[in-house]
Amino acid sequence: MKTIGLIGGMSWQSTSLYYSAINEGVKQGLGGLHSAKVCLYSVDFHEIEQLQHVGKWRETAAILAQAAQAVEAGGADLFLICTNTMHKVATEVEVAVKIPLLHIADATAKQLLAHSMTKVGLLGTAFTMQQEFYKGRLSQDFGIEVLVPSAEQQTMIHEVIYQELCLGIINHDSKQKYLDVIQDLFNQGAQAVILGCTEITLLVQQQDTHVALYDTTAIHAQSAVEAALDPG
Repeated sequence: MKTIGLIGGMSWQSTSLYYSAINEGVKQGLGGLHSAKVCLYSVDFHEIEQLQHVGKWRETAAILAQAAQAVEAGGADLFLICTNTMHKVATEVEVAVKIPLLHIADATAKQLLAHSMTKVGLLGTAFTMQQEFYKGRLSQDFGIEVLVPSAEQQTMIHEVIYQELCLGIINHDSKQKYLDVIQDLFNQGAQAVILGCTEITLLVQQQDTHVALYDTTAIHAQSAVEAALDPG
């Protein structure tokens, strides 16, 4: 079994879901008392969030590059950045180490295409919904058309993530607003909706809607399990 490096803490709420899902996946794959070999570096999200909102992405990249070097030094054979938004600096982080990065958008795209999903909605932080580092990768590398919510809806989604979900606050009214956005995207022709922020799964699950949801946290964690258990 390979050792999985996790760069987490963005937020720790979703990082705990990664840790649980990866260990459950390894248990299912190997049985018995098996658990995952994990090297976790958890950053202080306050520092990252402050830099994000003033556009200092180079500084965030330096923090995550240092974290990647730490998990590599700790024995990781591969690593994940446990957040969608910070894949904006994935290239800068990836080149800081020799071990491979499992990109969250790639893992999600492969599962979408396996289910013949070629037109999808995307929920996430404003950075993820507005910028091209994520949706552009889906469209250019995988041929998946991406729809995003209206500007007003994007503001609401972003605020709920940072002001509620990252703090572990689950609000029923916010959940209903998210479900309304998901339905709007479906009405616009989306075959499915990507939960493109690792905290959204804390608020919305598949049983809440008839629209097919793709939980990037679960998908990314499963890709790590498959890579760790691959004998190649």
